[in-house]
Amino acid sequence: MGRRSDHSREELRELFVAQGHALLSEVGFVRFSAREVAKQVGYSVGTIYNVFGSLDALMVEVNGRTLDMWIAFLEARLSACEDGAARLDAAIGAYFDFALGHRHAWTALYDFRLPDGSESPAFYREKVATITGVIVREIAAVLPVSVRERAVPLARSLLASVHGHCFFALNGTFAMLGEDDPLAAAKARVADSVACAISGR
Repeated sequence: MGRRSDHSREELRELFVAQGHALLSEVGFVRFSAREVAKQVGYSVGTIYNVFGSLDALMVEVNGRTLDMWIAFLEARLSACEDGAARLDAAIGAYFDFALGHRHAWTALYDFRLPDGSESPAFYREKVATITGVIVREIAAVLPVSVRERAVPLARSLLASVHGHCFFALNGTFAMLGEDDPLAAAKARVADSVACAISGR
């Protein structure tokens, strides 16, 4: 039996997002259930609809919590570095370490899809843009002024490369291919790409 008025709307939002993130981190996206989240919080699943409007909206906020954690993790790792090249290496290492340390929550960022024709809310797009912006900032810092305008497209390409290396490491593909150090491989590909950009190639 769900409770009727124990919490305010904002308190309920935080309870559902926190418990949803905890459940997602434990069981993964495939086994994630909004009904189970509601049960663990002590309310009916209908309360989720009342607070968020839809189950998808809850999932967006749960993933938004992961993005907040990722941004904080990345910036904390970078705060310990001074040199430009070392900062890029630290950012790549942070990507791998966060994914490994929060495997289910991290993969849910990519497994979850809103219905066709739907757009993520502005707050979620801003969080994604913040992570991308950190990478653009770090790449721009190591590029000469003459080619700094290439930082944005280069950042997108390198994020895709690092993500691919990280995802292959997590799902065992690299092990099958005989790659025993995907992190080092990702760092090498980024270094090669940055060197090409600096040389104007």
